[in-house]
Amino acid sequence: MNNIIVRHIGTALLAFLSTWFLVPIMIAMAHRWNILDAPDGRIKVHKTPTPYLGGVAVYLGFISTLAFFAPLTSSMLSLILGSTVLLFIGLIDDLIPMRPWQKFFGQCFVVICFLRYGVQLKGVFFSTTLNLFISGFWMLTVINAFNLVDIMDGLATTLALFSSLGFLSVALLMQNYLLSLFFTALSAALIGFLLYNRPPAKIYLGDAGSLFIGGILATAPLFFSWSESTIYGYLTPIFILAIPLLEVTSLVIIRSYLGIPFYKGSPHHFALYLQKKGYTKKTILAFVAACASVITTIAILFMQGHISFGLLILLAFLFLIFWMKCIFF
Repeated sequence: MNNIIVRHIGTALLAFLSTWFLVPIMIAMAHRWNILDAPDGRIKVHKTPTPYLGGVAVYLGFISTLAFFAPLTSSMLSLILGSTVLLFIGLIDDLIPMRPWQKFFGQCFVVICFLRYGVQLKGVFFSTTLNLFISGFWMLTVINAFNLVDIMDGLATTLALFSSLGFLSVALLMQNYLLSLFFTALSAALIGFLLYNRPPAKIYLGDAGSLFIGGILATAPLFFSWSESTIYGYLTPIFILAIPLLEVTSLVIIRSYLGIPFYKGSPHHFALYLQKKGYTKKTILAFVAACASVITTIAILFMQGHISFGLLILLAFLFLIFWMKCIFF
């Protein structure tokens, strides 16, 4: 047990320090090579061009830490390789903007590779074909959710951090120490990056970072055996990732209603609605952090059997009403 604790502490320290050290280097490189996110006055309302490449710093801090502290199994290696491909797809988009179908094609390719190597929902409730479809749809949805939510200083990073901490808590409760090391490294790397990404942001994740992080948080939950705790255990990751999933769902509904292609950018993100209501960026981050903490706690209590399925549905409905009231009314 002492060895496990030491490895987790070492993982957290190395991931945090390496990412914190790498970010200024990435800022300098982005300025030198003009890899900057210029404001457009519509969705990108920051005042000055801001460097990308933050996601590369998170990736390097995360990967280097795992190389030191985590025994990489073949399944974990496939997860890392697939997420690395997503990082490069996003990096290409940061350098030379891709068309939506090109980026989506790359995502589909990675998801098919994940499925090919057995990264899919674990359970006996579905047929093989339905299992593959649900797993593929889940991964594409979560990947794009984090890509879409990355529209404000610190927002995607904060949501990714609390999602990672949620899965870290689950891994520790299940005594799955390989996954707990995995999420410890990711959480610490995100904290190191958030010091530079919080308002006013000195650097952004870029598509490279949002796609990479989305890929990690989309696939890693599929390594848990959710049905071991309760027959509805697979609802847990939906709750942990509730806010990014609500974002992508609301964007699709609103854009479809307005006749805008769902993949085309528009100022209908929840963070922009909150800003119009007078919320500051720091207040928005505190708001989503509090909401993520509450909904994740509910999910974990349900997973442990402290909350019944009926109460879970009631709490989910109340949270949805609260969320919609805060954002739209």
